[in-house]
Amino acid sequence: MSHSLNNGLNLAQQEAVNYLHGPCLVLAGAGSGKTRVITHKIGRLIQSGVPAKRIFAITFTNKAAAEMRERARSLIGKAAKDAVICTFHALGVRLLREDGAALGLKPQFSILDSDDVTSILKDAGGSVDAATARSWQWTISLWKNQGLNAASALAAASNDVDRIIARVMAHYEERLAAYQSVDFDDLIGLPLKLLQNHEHVRQKWQALAGHFLVDEYQDTNATQYELLKLLVGGNGPEQARFTAVGDDDQSIYGWRGATLDNLKKLPVDFPNLKVIKLEQNYRSTSAILRAANNVIGPNPKLFPKNLWSDLGEGEPVRVVDADTEEHEAERAVARIQSLRASGLNQPGKQFKDWRDFAVLYRANHQAKPFEKALRKAQIPYKVSGGTSFFDRAEVKDLCAWFRLWINNNDDPAFLRAVTTPKRGIGHQTLAHLGDFSSKYKLSMFGALFSSSLSSVISGKALGSLHEFGREVNDLEFRARHTLGAEAAKTFLLDWLKDIGYEQYLYDGEDSEQVANARWGNVLDFIDWMSGRCGGQIEDATGVNAVGEVKSLLEVAQTVSLISTISEQEKDQDVVTLSTLHASKGLEWPHVMLVGVTEGMLPFKLRDNPEAESAGPASAAQKALAQEAASETLTTHLQEERRLMYVGITRAQRSLAVSWTRKRKKGREMVAAQPSRFIAEMGLDQATVREDPRAKLKALRAEFAQKAADGAAARAITR
Repeated sequence: MSHSLNNGLNLAQQEAVNYLHGPCLVLAGAGSGKTRVITHKIGRLIQSGVPAKRIFAITFTNKAAAEMRERARSLIGKAAKDAVICTFHALGVRLLREDGAALGLKPQFSILDSDDVTSILKDAGGSVDAATARSWQWTISLWKNQGLNAASALAAASNDVDRIIARVMAHYEERLAAYQSVDFDDLIGLPLKLLQNHEHVRQKWQALAGHFLVDEYQDTNATQYELLKLLVGGNGPEQARFTAVGDDDQSIYGWRGATLDNLKKLPVDFPNLKVIKLEQNYRSTSAILRAANNVIGPNPKLFPKNLWSDLGEGEPVRVVDADTEEHEAERAVARIQSLRASGLNQPGKQFKDWRDFAVLYRANHQAKPFEKALRKAQIPYKVSGGTSFFDRAEVKDLCAWFRLWINNNDDPAFLRAVTTPKRGIGHQTLAHLGDFSSKYKLSMFGALFSSSLSSVISGKALGSLHEFGREVNDLEFRARHTLGAEAAKTFLLDWLKDIGYEQYLYDGEDSEQVANARWGNVLDFIDWMSGRCGGQIEDATGVNAVGEVKSLLEVAQTVSLISTISEQEKDQDVVTLSTLHASKGLEWPHVMLVGVTEGMLPFKLRDNPEAESAGPASAAQKALAQEAASETLTTHLQEERRLMYVGITRAQRSLAVSWTRKRKKGREMVAAQPSRFIAEMGLDQATVREDPRAKLKALRAEFAQKAADGAAARAITR
């Protein structure tokens, strides 16, 4: 099997796959086959005697985890089915479900989504403004990713705003504990706390971990790194068994806590770290890679590398200028039409399907003119990173019921379920229930059956609350004993009929078409849930494989970890519009990077940052503040350059980069300059400029002439 596992791997990939006896860092440049290395290494570990259930492969998205599981099974077969291939957050859930009792968590704790968190923070901070609550949420999330709790954040606060947020965070922590709930950041922070403070739990998981493989390692934050260190460090740094796979040139998530410090720390914390570079790119032509290498060149290098390809020189990288964003969109559409009509001046497949084209931009708002231009040209498209299936209101409604079945202490879920659909329980009744539950330190559901509740709520309202409580308990019992796809589907459809949910949707929409679409989403969701109960669709955690029959309650526990129903988006033949951040990990034959102007990419840099001070400061203090601001600016520019590099390396066969002389800023048009990154690409400006509309016009004229010549020839033969 060793020989077969090395088949199709270059020498660097083989070295990475076969190195099993210590910590390993694989520096995988864009398009260098990192997923292939990880899946082959899983096979090599199994071959070497590591039980599959002790192999943990950690990714950052459910989609990446699903792809890796599929590829591992295709390569290795049944032996791979017990390997744990999941996201960091899914691993955190597994630790907390099994051992969270040490932290006071019940196994049925709830996982709150972003809307729940906003709602709780409004309550915790005494605010009715959602925007304020979201800004608190953003700061608290960053603090948690840095390993801070409310007390440590308050101690470190340097201004009044941070002190206010730290106090709100303290109230927020109290509410999460009362609700037996966690947010997504807690799925990393709490497992870390669990391993740090409870030796028996730490030893258990260290014994379970035969080898850890971490994909996209450059995207880890400080908390994730500390968690990884504890999981692999049972026998000291020399004996640590892990393979980190990443690329410092593709680190683009600093704004959400990812830090390159984690790459810097590895050789320090693990002195015998083996570093292997993957520099052969299997995706892009030499022309594209040269532009990518030139752009990333000015950034400081932790581990210098240079991508190369044997796919040939290929089409020159094109630079397209335009007057406005609308003009730029017209030119992008013209380029798509031109490439579909004539193809590339290269041998081999020409890639003319709609799915072969992508338009990438820095920020979501830039999509609008391209959507308009594509619709005008009747070209099908999708906007990547749009509303997740699980963010739709109708799906969140049903998930609130599931959360309440799993965890009766989940007050946000209780409030959504009890009012969706409405059942004669008004806001005043719920306010009294909330006051009562707070006074006696009960959850709202727990307060329903208190003998004292009748002192504040009576009559019909009390009866409705009791009826709702009995209904939830009955549904939870039945869901626990409902096994398999057919039984789950019948249960869910009967339940929705009993609560009148379909009628509720139609009553709430003026448009029957919108109501139809929403009800269709509900039915799709039911199919998806029942498919998982029957083992027809795999569990998001990577623990339960296809073929395992589970109860509806078991499946409901994993729903909060799923970000998208990937089955909904299979093989669509459409042009992709996407932000650069959302495009990471993807590739297309033809890519257009648009809006590449100063102020957009790089985004909002200040050439002369001024230190902000709350009051008078000495010259020394001002100098220090100025130096810190300058360092922040430099760090920001380096991440923006990496973002440009990521965009360039999405392209396989052709790349066009466009900029506009004017762009919208609010309601005004302002002058724009081409991004400094265009010059850094080092292109031959005499050969790379093009006007796609002129090319398309010439092609149409050529086709028209051929048609006319053909008609003339036919006329002569007659």
